[in-house]
Amino acid sequence: MSGKLESLIIGDLKIKLPIIQGGMGVRVSASSLASAVSNQGALGVIAAVGLGEEDNDNGLNYAQRSTQSFIDTIRQARSLTSNPIGVNVMCALTNYDNLVSAAQDEGIDVIISGAGLPLGLPALIKNKRTKLFPIVSSGRAANIICSTWKRRYARLPDAIVVEGPLAGGHLGYSREELKDPEHFSLENILKDVLEVAGKYTPRIPVVAAGGIYTGADIAKMLKIGASAVQMATRFVCTNECDASLEYKKLYLSSKKEDIVVINSPVGMPGRVIRNKFVERIESGEKIDFQCFYKCLITCDPRKVNYCIAKALVNAYRGDLEHGFAMCGTNAYRIDKIVSVKELIDQLVSQAQEAL
Repeated sequence: MSGKLESLIIGDLKIKLPIIQGGMGVRVSASSLASAVSNQGALGVIAAVGLGEEDNDNGLNYAQRSTQSFIDTIRQARSLTSNPIGVNVMCALTNYDNLVSAAQDEGIDVIISGAGLPLGLPALIKNKRTKLFPIVSSGRAANIICSTWKRRYARLPDAIVVEGPLAGGHLGYSREELKDPEHFSLENILKDVLEVAGKYTPRIPVVAAGGIYTGADIAKMLKIGASAVQMATRFVCTNECDASLEYKKLYLSSKKEDIVVINSPVGMPGRVIRNKFVERIESGEKIDFQCFYKCLITCDPRKVNYCIAKALVNAYRGDLEHGFAMCGTNAYRIDKIVSVKELIDQLVSQAQEAL
């Protein structure tokens, strides 16, 4: 392998740098961050989750607000970059079908989908231009998706994102699995997924994600066989990130012991930065709320002790007394806010040196 980072090329799609910015809700990765990343030759990604929560237009129901806000965010990003743009749409969203349809109608280049297995995603796709990247956390999940898509829809994923247990946000692992980092390491899971991807001709590109922090980490994954990496946490403390300054400052002030895993109403573990609000929900305190959104298929408002949509909206706005910031394992290592260009230049330089 040469010391130069090779572009990720999938059919007519070319991403100059093999770096994908992970989708971060609620509004943490919206038009500003996604367009800035794409302008540097990587793939910027807009997170679809939570866009309707910020919009207070009472003339529309949540699903309508969410879809319209998603369309507006894509169009805003398009106005800021001519390079490819991706979106992340969680399977667990109640208006999943509408969001996927809206994304392809807007000519989005890549749809990344996880928080469940997107077994029915190809049925929603009307064109071959939009590339589909399902997210998996095991070789078994990759095999299920590939075999199901091939049998039902005569197509395969354009790439597979394999997310290890060190990732931020919602995790596709049990609490017990998260306590066994050796067995469930990204390196081991990546090799399993690469084996599945290699069964097909041409081989399906695999994107490694979860805990990748430096350019040397990028090089390591590429050497194992990944075609690209996905990184989210590193992009939070950039000038262009859509989150509030208070949100970014929480990252800067965090220590290693502040990075914890909580139970999310989504039904999955979630990695966050501990603060007073997190301590309240960890203690089992019932945070009074009304469910205005009904945004998650897997959430029963009668059984959960807080509303994650409201908590993440508050955090995005900077109200961390009533919310929390999701993050990856390495969030505490970030010590300053930089531009997206400065960050990507550093990552590329480190990766090329390691290669």
